[in-house]
Amino acid sequence: MDCMSRCRSAVVAVLALLLAGCTAAPPSPPPAPPPVSPLTGLPTDLAAPVLIVKIDNVGSARPQTGLMAADLVYVEPVEGGVSRLAAVYQSQVPPVVGPVRSIRRTDLQLVANFGRPALAFSGQAPQLRPLIDQSAAVDVSAPPRPDAYSRQGPHSAPHNLYANARRLAPAGAPPVDIGFEFGPTPKGGQPVEATSVSYASTQIGIEWAPAQRRWVFTMDGTPLTAAKGDRPGAATVVLQRVEARPTDIADATGTTSSFARTVGGGEAVVLRNGHAVQGTWSRPAPHTPTTFNRPDGSPLPFASGPVWVVLVPAPPE
Repeated sequence: MDCMSRCRSAVVAVLALLLAGCTAAPPSPPPAPPPVSPLTGLPTDLAAPVLIVKIDNVGSARPQTGLMAADLVYVEPVEGGVSRLAAVYQSQVPPVVGPVRSIRRTDLQLVANFGRPALAFSGQAPQLRPLIDQSAAVDVSAPPRPDAYSRQGPHSAPHNLYANARRLAPAGAPPVDIGFEFGPTPKGGQPVEATSVSYASTQIGIEWAPAQRRWVFTMDGTPLTAAKGDRPGAATVVLQRVEARPTDIADATGTTSSFARTVGGGEAVVLRNGHAVQGTWSRPAPHTPTTFNRPDGSPLPFASGPVWVVLVPAPPE
């Protein structure tokens, strides 16, 4: 090879090195977004199981334990016009939840679209046992799991049964889509500072707390607090109007139990960010999600965070 050829080869080699150095490395792909809970719209471990606990809500059962950690709470009318709660835990599970009370027919229909959650309760009417056995929910009630329940203060019986939630939760399955959508505040809402829902013997007050950006609650005129004095709050409160009718089940005093139907459809009001947005709800079958929509059929999104759903009995037609 003559001198000229060697020089050309050297120049080509140098240029190749320079070009290689100037070529930018391909950008790293952006990190995958964290998985989001179908219950709250917030990041969560989607492999963690779902636990649903029936909680007492009469005056002698308050303050309750464990409400601050709930992702989702349903407020239900029961016999005598009082209310009980169904608290749903997934993103975090507190060590103790209660006071735990018995299950109603309303609950068995309500939880049917949660997949296979663990379902904690103190007992049931004999007529409900076949429905519980047919349910996809995993029965972790007090009778078969006495090691996970204890009676303790500060309340007296029957308002003093508490569950070891962390012992019960692993029996459940991970969360599934229950129909909630989360997103920006929709247009057209009306500013609301406070509203209320009345059962025959219970008054549920709902107030917007701007500093916490949460809705807080009163029960029969008294602020609802947790056992340590904090006030449970919700980023979204849903007032879901449902058909409520008496059943053939009565308690020890002869008072007939009611059934709040959550399959079908009806009116709904979504409270979020200090506003009330009118809409509708639809759930065609027990195992299908409950969707919430605007009157024009577009989705009605919730604010990310804890959700409380108040079942509001529709007036009889």
